[in-house]
Amino acid sequence: MIPPSAQSSRDIYSTSPPSLDLGVFLRRMRSAQRSHQAPSCDARVAHLDRLEEALLRRKGALVDAIQKDFGNRSRHETLIADIFVTLNELKFARAHLRAWMQPRPRHVGLSFLPAHAVLLYQPLGVVGIISPWNYPVQLAIAPLIGALAAGNRVIIKPSELTPATGEALKDLIAETFDPDHVAVVTGGPSVGEAFSRLPFDHLVFTGSTRVGKAVMRAASENLVPLVLELGGKSPAIVGDDFDIVAAAERIMMGKLFNSGQTCVAPDYVLVPEDKRDAFVDAARDVVANMYPTLQKNQDYTCVINDRHYARLQGYIEDARGRGARVIEINPARETLDPKDRKLCPTLLLDVSDDALVMQEEIFGPLLPIKTYRALSEAIDFVNDKSNPLALYYFGHDRRQIDRVLSETLSGGVGINETMAHVAQEDLPFGGVGASGMGAYHGFDGFEAFSKKKPVFYQSRIRTTGLLSPPYGRMVDTFLRWILGK
Repeated sequence: MIPPSAQSSRDIYSTSPPSLDLGVFLRRMRSAQRSHQAPSCDARVAHLDRLEEALLRRKGALVDAIQKDFGNRSRHETLIADIFVTLNELKFARAHLRAWMQPRPRHVGLSFLPAHAVLLYQPLGVVGIISPWNYPVQLAIAPLIGALAAGNRVIIKPSELTPATGEALKDLIAETFDPDHVAVVTGGPSVGEAFSRLPFDHLVFTGSTRVGKAVMRAASENLVPLVLELGGKSPAIVGDDFDIVAAAERIMMGKLFNSGQTCVAPDYVLVPEDKRDAFVDAARDVVANMYPTLQKNQDYTCVINDRHYARLQGYIEDARGRGARVIEINPARETLDPKDRKLCPTLLLDVSDDALVMQEEIFGPLLPIKTYRALSEAIDFVNDKSNPLALYYFGHDRRQIDRVLSETLSGGVGINETMAHVAQEDLPFGGVGASGMGAYHGFDGFEAFSKKKPVFYQSRIRTTGLLSPPYGRMVDTFLRWILGK
């Protein structure tokens, strides 16, 4: 069902509003939130139903919009990462929502019995979502699912680097929700900055650590709680007992999905010293099988824009200038036109630790390969850097796995696979330290966008009355019983 006011929603939010207008939109939503009771479970399920129908109905338009924004984005990658994963998240939330909304009993101290206590989950109010360009549908809609499941209203600000997708999302939302329930606002950095300064009841930002710091500073003016998904340098460690060909296959698949423009893509790999050359050979073969050609291959995604293409080329030249060996994997030996922004999968050997590619998040199809002699050396290397959003370990020895898990700190971990942990609806997705704070997906998203309200219910028999003045023999007896002599 399309709300009767959907057309006006598209008109209201069709331009890039100044900060004053954004404030008006927020106040309108907050007023609507306060004038209605928290939506029932059935109402929230209906909201998710409408969103699912809209995603399925408009999936072709979303694929085309992302393709237009990227120049070439693998259709299959869009359907898998932006549509399939998002729909799974929605279905999981809908299936479990009634159980999530139930009051949770909590323990009451012995001295307060027979009273009881519960936790109630209450909508926070209006949630803001600043979504990025690399997965422009998933990273806008997945937090929206959690916010709607929790009973909130939402305003989404998509990235200006994917304008066609932003418009497609705006159309989808406008035909699905009333304008005071969910809205999309578009615009450039000035709109994003104004958006981050609004007094939301919760704000979600996905993007770089640098911009995340600015968003956090802006949000602090209004004490707005945050979920920050920031990325960082996610390592892959290959254990000495793991098949090197299998490791190369799984790591290169994660590295090259979306041409490496993924916050949880393997950012560098640590392999046993005596297996480096075998890993390089296996990586060459894996890439040749996955992408026998590059230039006109619709499966191989472009770098998003000229600025990021130049940035990645700069990383390569900086590494080369510092003595790195650069291995471009170009199976058909094609001459790639820079105007198409297709960058060869590139391995970097003997990379200096002070090279840009080892200091900055790569976000592209470049993979530095480092070596280690003992696992402790690899763990120390990881721990000398900021906490990553993801860490991958390939090995079968349970003791080694447990050691990596206990001695490193990261947002999430994949054992013998890359990136798949993010697609698990019942696992929270979030960073730690420089890679972010807070988490969402599944129940963790519902909880993140809810106020956990503690409620104490006094019984008809009120034992706390014993603690009221005037104090006398009875309270002395009670305190001796509780505290001892």
